[in-house]
Amino acid sequence: MDNSLRDSRDISYAGCAVQVFLFAFFISAEFSLLTTMSYDRYIAICRPLHYETLLGSRVCLHLAAAAWGCGILTALLHTANTFSLPLCQGNAVEQFFCEIPQILKLSSSTSYLRELWLLVASGCLLFVCFVLIVVSYVQIFRAVLRIPSQQGRHKAFATCLPHLAVVSLFLSTVILAYLKPSSISFPSLDLVLAVLYTVVPPAVNPLIYSLRNEELKDALRKMTTGCIQKQ
Repeated sequence: MDNSLRDSRDISYAGCAVQVFLFAFFISAEFSLLTTMSYDRYIAICRPLHYETLLGSRVCLHLAAAAWGCGILTALLHTANTFSLPLCQGNAVEQFFCEIPQILKLSSSTSYLRELWLLVASGCLLFVCFVLIVVSYVQIFRAVLRIPSQQGRHKAFATCLPHLAVVSLFLSTVILAYLKPSSISFPSLDLVLAVLYTVVPPAVNPLIYSLRNEELKDALRKMTTGCIQKQ
């Protein structure tokens, strides 16, 4: 936003480092919190009588602190490792923000292997979180299918659908951006994919999580009815 207002494409070295840190921090913390939320829904649906015991305020505080702590640790490791590499291939990042893979392209072919291993380790951590989310929802769906009333099943699914929508959007855009074949990697596609996973999920999160908000639904219903009447 600052570059757009100043009609500039320049960023300082320190500013680029801060950007990498914040990006890695929010990505890691977001996925950790999404994993925690899947556990919350598992307890709420599969073990509702033990919800207050298993997920009291202190437990929620510890889970949130663990998610943010994991994000800070991951961001520190990536930022320190990335900017300890010699950038000998110029200073032009082919992206609209300081993205780690684009910065690695500015390093020599042998010196960025450490960062690649760190990226692999982060990928393994994300995979573990993904497996936990899948296991949670398998148990949830098994429990929901055993609910005798249709209203009860609908209520349980309505609790999970916003979270599932956010997880699906977040994972699909990140996987598409980072795991696409190198043969189809070119600047314009990388730019579009980066916008998808950095801008779209945060933009639609408030809307998706508000789908169960009755006041929002009533306001949209009144607005739609008013527009139809005016026509």
